[in-house]
Amino acid sequence: MEIVRADELGMCFGVRDALAALDRVDDPARVTVHGELVHNPEVLAMLARRGFVQSDERDRAVPATPRVLVTAHGISERERQRLLQAGKELLDTTCPLVQKAHAAAQQLQQDGRRVLVLGAREHVEVRGLVEDLIEPVVVERLEDVVRWPETRLGVVAQTTTPTERVDALLAAIRAANPHADVLYLDTVCAPTKARQEALERLLPRIDALVVVGGRDSNNTRKLVQRGEAAGLPTLHVQTVAELAPAWFRGRHRIGLTAGTSTLPRTVDAVHGWLQRLAATVDASPAKPTLDGGGAGVCSPR
Repeated sequence: MEIVRADELGMCFGVRDALAALDRVDDPARVTVHGELVHNPEVLAMLARRGFVQSDERDRAVPATPRVLVTAHGISERERQRLLQAGKELLDTTCPLVQKAHAAAQQLQQDGRRVLVLGAREHVEVRGLVEDLIEPVVVERLEDVVRWPETRLGVVAQTTTPTERVDALLAAIRAANPHADVLYLDTVCAPTKARQEALERLLPRIDALVVVGGRDSNNTRKLVQRGEAAGLPTLHVQTVAELAPAWFRGRHRIGLTAGTSTLPRTVDAVHGWLQRLAATVDASPAKPTLDGGGAGVCSPR
C-alpha cells in the first residue's frame, strides 16, 4: 500500500497567524474569543485548556471580558462598532483575505450594484459580509438564482468556496439576468484554491482518499465532497483516533489532504499512522494484520 500526500494541504497562513496572536496573550481569562477561532475541535480544546473564554458564534450578548478576540473569519463593521462602543478592546485576527472580501463587497455596493454573495448562508464569514450590505443576496445553490430587477449586480464569494462552484453559480446568475451588468470580483482565497488544485492533481493517482479537518470546516467539507464526486472512497477524520485499519482493506494507493484549519501535527499524526499501516500490509502480502476493528493504530507499531 502506498500513501500519496497532496503537495498543498493543511493550515493556511491566516489560521497560523491567528494562533500566533493567541500565543502572545498572557492573560487568556480576560479574553473572549468571539465565536470559533477556526472550525477545528483540536484548536478549540487547546484554547479551553489555556483558559480563554469562548462564545458561541450566534451569541449577540456583549462579552463580559475586557478584551475580545475577533476570529480569522472576521466580523462586520457594524459588529465591530458595537463591541467598541461597549468599551471592549479588540484583538483582531481576521484573515487578510477575508478583509479583502469585505472590501470587495463594499466596493461593489459603492459602485451602485446590488451585491450577491456566493457561499453558505449560515457560515460566520458570510454573516459578517452581509451585515454591512444593503439588501444583499446570499446564493448558496443553483436553486437560489433568480432574475433580479436591478440592472447592475456585483458578486463576491465566501473565501473557501470551490472555484468550480463559483463558476457554476456565476454562469447561472448571468444566464438568469441577461438584462444586467454582472461584475464578479474574485475573493476565493489562494490557499483554498491551492488545496483544491492539489487535490485535482492527486485524484487520478489514488484509489481512496483521507481528508483531515474539522467537521464544521467549510473548506474541509468541500475537499471531502470533491473526493466523493470523483467516485473515490473518501474518509473524513478530525484526528488520528478516528482511523480504523479495516477501512483500508483492499486499498492500494491512499491519498491524503487536509483543510486550511488543520494543525500540522494532526496531519503528521494521520500520515504517520497510514505509513505504519502500509508497512504492515507490505510485510504481510496475503492479508494485513488488523486491530480488533476499532479506531486506533494498526497492531505492529
